[in-house]
Amino acid sequence: MSLLTEALAGQVVEAVRQAGALLADPHAVRSIRAKSETDFVTNVDLAVQETLRDRLRALAPEAQFLGEEGAREAIDPSRPFWILDPVDGTTNLIHRFVHSAVSLALAEGGQIVFGVVYHPYRKECFTARRGGGAFCNGHPIQVSTAARLADSLLAVGTVPGRRELADAAFAQMRALYDQCQDVRRTGCASLDLCWVACGRLEGYVELFLQPWDYAAGWLLVEEAGGRVTAPDGAPLSLTCVGGVLASNGRLHPALITQQT
Repeated sequence: MSLLTEALAGQVVEAVRQAGALLADPHAVRSIRAKSETDFVTNVDLAVQETLRDRLRALAPEAQFLGEEGAREAIDPSRPFWILDPVDGTTNLIHRFVHSAVSLALAEGGQIVFGVVYHPYRKECFTARRGGGAFCNGHPIQVSTAARLADSLLAVGTVPGRRELADAAFAQMRALYDQCQDVRRTGCASLDLCWVACGRLEGYVELFLQPWDYAAGWLLVEEAGGRVTAPDGAPLSLTCVGGVLASNGRLHPALITQQT
């Protein structure tokens, strides 16, 4: 039996909205620590994660917690667990490039059953429950109906944390660019997935992501009628890191053939 009820889902969405409001405060970032040359954590990341971890434990104490920041507890995938990216797009946040989000998913039985992504700058809250559809601020969303790459707008990633993949990423970008109307690079995987889900983009591909980057967006795309796999078309796994390809479904075979 799932621990997710309608009441719990509503409380979790409200908790994400409240915690995510901190991202939109232009004076919120007071400290920045480099985890690597291209990966950073701010006081905002830590505050949002702590706030939501405590709230989720109060709401559903039986669920495990996997967050991007700090020490990570061992996760038993046979039991329910939350997957949180407190600030997806931390580099954007640091530069006040207003395109960051809070991404939270609930996994049960080896699959994502609930997801919420909140974009505080536009006050857009994307939600999905398995088998229940996908929504933005409570309104149903669906993927684009485009059936040709020539009619598509695509998003790509540049894998800044894995520079050894840069040649492949930029070759892939050029291959896609030559086939579509144009490409976009936003620096926030969860929102790129949401934008595929609501039809603003026809597809999105990134060669290296962590589960907290894509877990909620994965469900949103599927519940909106799209498809999400590894770039070569293989199934995704919540226990592995790697590339992600999301599309409106119609373009998925064509996008797979463009991978280098």
